[in-house]
Amino acid sequence: MAYLSPSQLQKFREDGFLVLEGFWSADECVAMQRRIGEILAEMDVPLHCRTEFSTQEEEQLRAQGSTDYFLSSGDKIRFFFEKGVFDEKGNFLVPPEKSINKIGHALHAHDPVFRCVTHSPKVQALARSLGLRMPVVVQSMYIFKQPHLGGEVSSHQDASFLYTEPLGRVLGVWIALEDATLENGCLWFIPGSHTGGVSRRMVRAPAGSAPGTSFLGTEPARDNSLFVPTPVQRGALILIHGEVVHKSEQNFSDCSRAYTFHLMEAAGTVWSPDNWLQPTAELPFPPLYT
Repeated sequence: MAYLSPSQLQKFREDGFLVLEGFWSADECVAMQRRIGEILAEMDVPLHCRTEFSTQEEEQLRAQGSTDYFLSSGDKIRFFFEKGVFDEKGNFLVPPEKSINKIGHALHAHDPVFRCVTHSPKVQALARSLGLRMPVVVQSMYIFKQPHLGGEVSSHQDASFLYTEPLGRVLGVWIALEDATLENGCLWFIPGSHTGGVSRRMVRAPAGSAPGTSFLGTEPARDNSLFVPTPVQRGALILIHGEVVHKSEQNFSDCSRAYTFHLMEAAGTVWSPDNWLQPTAELPFPPLYT
């Protein structure tokens, strides 16, 4: 079982992230990729839903925040696209499967393959060895990082978007479905950056007001030399503390894919009512332990 050793636990506590190579088999990775192929083949994207997705701040506010499609995607399987893949009328300029940035945010709840991965005995054992008592799954995403289109993800903390009181209750689980390299946009971390709180928060605006979200605080300028690249092989799992600062660069190669989900320790934790993502009556945050 995937229990962490004392030295691994220590490293995670010090750095705010931990790489576990070989966590998933090649077959398990292929099963996830195949399933996404099927989901894409059935994708029927209404014109009004062709939301461009970008991590630059104004774009984020304009494109995502102003779009109900994004704000109401927490309990659904929905599609988000790269910049520049549609003409002004919303028709695809590149093949649909090459235009997609990510699928979110409830694959873990609605798709049997991704539900099995998320709740797998290995993941449950990992959570137990981290001391999580009542972990719940708050969101999941399949990230495409398209060749030459897949934009950089600027430096951020996950807790900026998934805020809790107290802090330190959110954990990201990132799974490499292809080798993640310097060329195809692997993750970069600032080790030890998870202990200084959160510098910026994205909050949901009152219902019906535009844009749908806004930012409180600002992302500080960070010295690029502090970031450490973490290339990993296919099947690796990276644990990501909710407050550790991380980023990824553009993909200049032919392939890059990842499945990622976030857990929250629900015991003694308040999920911020200002977060863009909220549990719904149809989908309360499901317990990880089955």
